[in-house]
Amino acid sequence: MADVTALLNPTIQDRDGLTEFIEDLGDLVPNIERDIARLRRTPDDHAIVANLFRAMHNIKGDASICKVEVGTIVAHPIETLLARLRSSEIAFSDLLAEVILLAMDRLELAVDAISTGKPLGHLHLIELVGGLEGMAQADGSRLDELSVQLIEAVTGFRPVRAGSQVRPAAAPSGRGGEGFAGDLKFFRSLALQFEARSALFKGRSGRLMRLALDTNAAAGKPVDPSQLEAAVYMHDVGMMFLPESVWLKVGRLTDDEKKSMHTHPAYAAALLERMDGWKPAAEMVAQHHEMPDGGGYPEGRTVGNICDGAKILAIVDAFEAVTLKHSHRGQSRSMVRAIAEINACDNQFAPEWIGHFNTVIRRMVEA
Repeated sequence: MADVTALLNPTIQDRDGLTEFIEDLGDLVPNIERDIARLRRTPDDHAIVANLFRAMHNIKGDASICKVEVGTIVAHPIETLLARLRSSEIAFSDLLAEVILLAMDRLELAVDAISTGKPLGHLHLIELVGGLEGMAQADGSRLDELSVQLIEAVTGFRPVRAGSQVRPAAAPSGRGGEGFAGDLKFFRSLALQFEARSALFKGRSGRLMRLALDTNAAAGKPVDPSQLEAAVYMHDVGMMFLPESVWLKVGRLTDDEKKSMHTHPAYAAALLERMDGWKPAAEMVAQHHEMPDGGGYPEGRTVGNICDGAKILAIVDAFEAVTLKHSHRGQSRSMVRAIAEINACDNQFAPEWIGHFNTVIRRMVEA
């Protein structure tokens, strides 16, 4: 078994080397994702397997040269698996693909955490590496079984086919009165205008609606469903008041662009506040980028000063973003990989609502 200390309390032996490794990893992982997608279509393509082996060998070698021990520890058993795949000792499967992609996700999160001095315990690297080492030495007939065990140990969820998507929600209905129903119809029309700005946003409101309402229902509906519906529709509409070059930008934002982005909740919240009956929804929209630890925006509120609807909205919005994370690489995240990353975002979300959200996702995955 790998050195536990290196997985839980790593030290930075070479700051420049760590930076170089992070940059190299950012170049190599997109190629791995694309090659695995290609291998899913043509699982007997030995050239693609050879590409994957070389990429993993490079990650392992770069980690050794740059003195990033966690990179070596994670990459080594995957390299062994790919060597066995290359020699036809084992067969490729969707579950094996999911394990490799999950390991790359965790490695990227781990080196980012190391570079910023954050803890690694919530990433479950010990379970990940232990599972990988077991798979590297196991009989080929047991690989699917061991893949399921690894994914469940790391994420808490049994795996589904990669690329599974959250099904769109049914069209919501307003609560009480033609006025509320008319308002919700108007809010939905604004959300659809927002969706039309990018092909990546297609169906976004429906996906978010289902997750938000189901999460609320799992907790016994402490948040008014109609107010939550309005908040889901309106929470990002304020972005349309900003330059598209900012909110549709691929890659890191500048400090000035971040300041601009931080203003978007206020626009939609102000609109809701001026409409009779939607004050709770306005609060949800205004607060949906706040964090329990005070690290959010625009006001830096802490957990006791963030409304429940905003906590729900923050989680489902982040889940949608993680599902589409690195879409510029050409691949979207599976549901299991997305929920794994959400649960790894230590202190970013209200833990009492993460539990209910996990229940909703678990039902979807197990179904």
